[in-house]
Amino acid sequence: MCGIVGISATVNVNQLLFDALTVLQHRGQDAAGMVTLGGDNFYLRKDNGLVRDVFRTRHMKKLVGHMGIAHVRYPTAGTSSSAEAQPFYVNSPYGIALAHNGNLTNAESIKQELFKTDLRHINTSSDSEILLNVFAHELVQAGKLKPQPEDFFKAVRRVHERCEGGYAVVAMINGHGIIGFRDPYGIRPLIYGKRESETGTEYMIASESVALSASGFEVIRDVEPGEAVFIDSQNQLHTFQCVQGIKHPCMFEYVYLARPDSIVDGIPVYQAHQRMGQILANKILREWPEHDIDVVMPIPDTSRTSALEIATRLGLPYREGFVKNRYIGRTFIMPGQEVREKSVRQKLSAIKQEFEGKNVLLVDDSIVRGTTCQQIIEMARDSGAKNVYFSSAAPAIRYPNVYGIDMPTSEELIAYGRTDKEIEQEIGADRLIFQDLDDLKKIVSSLNPQIKDFDCSVFDGKYIAGGIDSEYLSRLAASRNEETRANERSDSIIDLHNDEELA
Repeated sequence: MCGIVGISATVNVNQLLFDALTVLQHRGQDAAGMVTLGGDNFYLRKDNGLVRDVFRTRHMKKLVGHMGIAHVRYPTAGTSSSAEAQPFYVNSPYGIALAHNGNLTNAESIKQELFKTDLRHINTSSDSEILLNVFAHELVQAGKLKPQPEDFFKAVRRVHERCEGGYAVVAMINGHGIIGFRDPYGIRPLIYGKRESETGTEYMIASESVALSASGFEVIRDVEPGEAVFIDSQNQLHTFQCVQGIKHPCMFEYVYLARPDSIVDGIPVYQAHQRMGQILANKILREWPEHDIDVVMPIPDTSRTSALEIATRLGLPYREGFVKNRYIGRTFIMPGQEVREKSVRQKLSAIKQEFEGKNVLLVDDSIVRGTTCQQIIEMARDSGAKNVYFSSAAPAIRYPNVYGIDMPTSEELIAYGRTDKEIEQEIGADRLIFQDLDDLKKIVSSLNPQIKDFDCSVFDGKYIAGGIDSEYLSRLAASRNEETRANERSDSIIDLHNDEELA
């Protein structure tokens, strides 16, 4: 899970990029990076940490130029070292910087091709560097000193032909412009827009619409699956459908990842959350008409909208039973189970008076590892709750994600190999209610009937981009194993891509 942004403007873009990254911080809190183009030079700053910590005034002053790209990261492949923070950069051809959200499922085979056939060396374990080198190699094949937009689109088409998985990309080509493109299934989101200034038209490409609106850019539209958007050095916009695509956006974007004030592929995330709550309430009334729930409470923050709709439809009081420490990150994407468990009680504290003697329905957006809900249920009981019921606005998550969300191996998912009743017992709830997948698809697609289907692989195990078998999932499990990750983490790696003056 990452956030990307590219801007071509008529003024220095460093502050615009910083502001966009801050708005996209929810998509990755592990590392941040920015590359600007000033004259003929790239200026790079990237490191582990939050946006506000990576970019200080001394860095911003040196990140000059009217064009740039930026990235916030949570690693889904590779390690957490600062060497793997994005954007990545290659000299040939022209000089290219690239930032990527997603995951290449055939990264290992491409890596071998790059080394043996394309004669390119990969310095990190990041699939983003692999994607960059594929794009660079295909541009070299064009063999033009002064390439035209169609040459960049041809290179993107070859990327689509060689790369499998889910990905959204922004890349900056020295002397030529910024290009953004999206995988042929449109799994990972990408949107672009423009704003008019006194000195001309400016463009932004980003992971979510909220990054555009926060800086006064008007949304043009989402980048279509298999499409590329190119803003040249004269700030002229070019688009091209590089390969035929079929839109299957990731359902988990609407459940959890995207901000509620974003619109992803024409679907308002806030309204999706509302309908998730309404339909889940209908299920409760249908399957448990004699319920004894006294009060409905959200697990802050992302489940508030659904919880309020559930309370309204059930005719019950809505209460805020937990207070959130906003300086603790999102727990399921935190590296390390011990860190996640410790952070839950640091992140939330219970208001005892709201629980005493009551039958409480807790509402969360989803249940991944079960770490959060187990401890929250304990907190509710410790605060005097009579019975603690738990509901999830999403179906049970039983399968790992392979398209750019750091969901763990199957064995680390609490729903893997368990019935709903067994999950209920595992988390310690008196009753557990999941959203039905068919209902979830219907309510989200109703907000944009043009979208016929979604990537729901974490719920149903169907990997739409293909090439996923038991052998691949076993390799993925080994790479995502918590112990393996812990051994790979290092703060001592020197980032050879970094400009020392910006450090």
